[in-house]
Amino acid sequence: ATSLGFLIDLLAAVPSIVFGLWGRDYFFYPVRDFSAWLHRYFGWIPLFGSDGPYGKSILLGSLVLAIMVLPIITSLSREVFRQTPVMNEEAALALGATRWEMIRMAVLPYGRPGLIASVMLGLGRALGETIALALTLGSTYLISPDILENGGNTIAANIANKFGEASDTGRSALIASGLVLFGITLVVNVSARAIIYRRREFTGSLA
Repeated sequence: ATSLGFLIDLLAAVPSIVFGLWGRDYFFYPVRDFSAWLHRYFGWIPLFGSDGPYGKSILLGSLVLAIMVLPIITSLSREVFRQTPVMNEEAALALGATRWEMIRMAVLPYGRPGLIASVMLGLGRALGETIALALTLGSTYLISPDILENGGNTIAANIANKFGEASDTGRSALIASGLVLFGITLVVNVSARAIIYRRREFTGSLA
């Protein structure tokens, strides 16, 4: 468990550009084969309707982003659960609870606000991620429900890709899109804080 925790903490500290390069140069190939398999057996679903060629797609970017954010959420959640008072755990065990019942009745309720905060922090990181998605998406503006289709873009990646060569009007549009992204991130963080404060009276803890 200690070695696994150390590995998770190490992954959480890896810069996003490393994940982006890994996704573009190595993870790209298994995802391409997996995309072909998805289309072969589930192509009747609009989500997997593209018949290729498969490459830098929403699926690849989403998987790389999930792999990048998951260690952050896991590491923060582990630290939150470590703060559970030992007295609460011992009281549950003294009442005859099994180890899993103790976790369900003592650890999880105490750490739930912190767990929500960890997930929201990971979501905020995902919303603002730039370089990893710029490397793994095809940088197109076609809106499609098909996650296997080449292309895709995000607000942050679009700003990074286009700001240097944009005209005055285009630069203003990119700045406006950055403001929209800031507003979305602000709403997510404020919502997370509201959820945490609503639950603290039931758990007695703060994130």
